[in-house]
Amino acid sequence: MLVGSSPILAQTTIFNVPSTDVLPEKLFYVEADFTAHLDKFSKGGFQTFGYKTVYGVRKNLEVGANFFYTRLGGITAPKEFQANVKWRAYNNEKYGFAATTGAIVFVPLNKSAGTRTSAMLYSNASKIIKGAKGMRLTGGIYTMVGAKREFGTKTGAIVGFEQPVRRRLSFIADWYSGKNSFGYTAAGLSYAVTKKQFLYTGYNFGNAERANNSLSIFYGYTF
Repeated sequence: MLVGSSPILAQTTIFNVPSTDVLPEKLFYVEADFTAHLDKFSKGGFQTFGYKTVYGVRKNLEVGANFFYTRLGGITAPKEFQANVKWRAYNNEKYGFAATTGAIVFVPLNKSAGTRTSAMLYSNASKIIKGAKGMRLTGGIYTMVGAKREFGTKTGAIVGFEQPVRRRLSFIADWYSGKNSFGYTAAGLSYAVTKKQFLYTGYNFGNAERANNSLSIFYGYTF
């Protein structure tokens, strides 16, 4: 999620994984999301629709609330609410280092979305390499709390890469390790349409299972 005229410097997520950026104090961000595996429902196709909201509570602290539902065909669409918080524990602009920690709570709203509330806890750090046109590398770890055994991998790595291409355009990629519902590599482009409007488009590749991939398009606005 982008907040400034330079996409690389203001994303509260990279593509899927958290970045080390935090929304500035008293700013509000809303994002419309669309993700789909472009195939028939009978062959594993789906469409996920949702929104994300983020609010800068104070310097280095943001909170958010998200909602998603997924069309699978033939069954009631899974619906889920998410609440999240992120705190930037360290930020050194001179040397390009930053570190954050946060939590995301996943609340199923109907039986097809599950019956148990769970949470992801994470910590990460990043380094901006000024000599490489502002390229930023991010790495960290996540762990799941309250997830059922069939969820899959409970603890894993998070990795991110951001490379400015032009003033408004950046190439972005990230990865959740593990075999679970987060286990994807994503790559695409982020574009600052204006100082307040932002567009992401990219593709997700699953860590496990054949044909486990999807297209994502996100549009956001900052108030």
